Amino acid sequence: MNLAHLRTLAIASVASVVLAAGVVGSASAQTAGTKMDAGKPPAAAAATSSKPETVEQRISSLKAALKITPDQESKWEGVAKAMRENAAAMDKLVHEKQGKMANLNAVDDLKTYQEFSQVRLDGLKNLISSFKTLYDSMPADQKKNADHVFDSYGPQKPAQQG
Repeated sequence: MNLAHLRTLAIASVASVVLAAGVVGSASAQTAGTKMDAGKPPAAAAATSSKPETVEQRISSLKAALKITPDQESKWEGVAKAMRENAAAMDKLVHEKQGKMANLNAVDDLKTYQEFSQVRLDGLKNLISSFKTLYDSMPADQKKNADHVFDSYGPQKPAQQG
């Protein structure tokens, strides 16, 4: 795992924590990701893109897509805080691993992958907690919109057989 691959993994992991999307792990996926983002809601495109966006851009995109009202600002701030904390944790791990990736053996490479996965999992738990508070306060039409935003990206669901 080289530094470019590590950075791509980290960016994709942060984005996936934002909206529970899958990891985009290679440079070729960056190009494909741009094509796949066409037609998606803005927040979904931002969340699944591996472009090096800032966490503030992702927060802004998600807020707009979820149509957060002034009355929901206090609950939204909890979500935004979780997103910032998650991005900071991933950035810290990326910086810790820089320069150490070139000489990893297979076991150390797997351990590094485990560390990134754990930071991602911890971040997802952090995000779910704050997002649930916001989601529970939404009226039915806004929940439906949120469901659509989250359902519009990420791993493809298997087709239902009938």
